Amino acid sequence: MASLNINGKEYQLDVPDQMPLLWVIRDVLGLKGTKFGCGKAQCGACTVHLDGVAIRSCTTPVSGAIGEITTIEAIGNDPIGQRLQKAWLDLGVPQCGFCQSGQIMNAVSLLRQNPAPGRDEIIHAMSGNLCRCGTYNRIIAAIQRA
Repeated sequence: MASLNINGKEYQLDVPDQMPLLWVIRDVLGLKGTKFGCGKAQCGACTVHLDGVAIRSCTTPVSGAIGEITTIEAIGNDPIGQRLQKAWLDLGVPQCGFCQSGQIMNAVSLLRQNPAPGRDEIIHAMSGNLCRCGTYNRIIAAIQRA
């Protein structure tokens, strides 16, 4: 039995300890905003927050998810998340949208740690999140705006 706090709600779930957090979020709880990309923590599509820090849910076992988990569905409740989502829309960042939840989750974590990052700091912090459409310049601009 796993006890998880996801988006401010406590869950008691009968899932294997080694089950990736991603599958609990998507398949057990039905929160589809967090995406499966590579399954190897290399693309960032599955990024969620654990106690405010960006993690890859595809390789994080349920047994390692101790703390407050936040998914894209709840990031709009955060003031930084609100500013970032607005900038994302204002600048037309998304195209296909597949990577966007992971990009936003990683960017919110970055802005919590550094409220005014420079371009190089953004590029470094976001380098683990891949965008198939190549909207990197708009992603950087939205993070700077937020």
